[in-house]
Amino acid sequence: MPALDPVLSHQIPVIRKIIQDETWLEGERRGCQVRPDDQVVRERVCAIVLRVGQQLREAASAHAILGSAPAE
Repeated sequence: MPALDPVLSHQIPVIRKIIQDETWLEGERRGCQVRPDDQVVRERVCAIVLRVGQQLREAASAHAILGSAPAE
């Protein structure tokens, strides 16, 4: 199995947190529990990731570059 791109590996936990937060928030709005695959949750998560995607990539790239830099 090929290794994950280090940038993608850094983004996955952030996206999981966004899904978790949006699932909770939608449950609060409705007054009942909702699933992470709920249509409204998915649409909101997609909108957020599209809005902050460039920032996520830049932060993950910087983290990957700094993490792979040789120690001095």
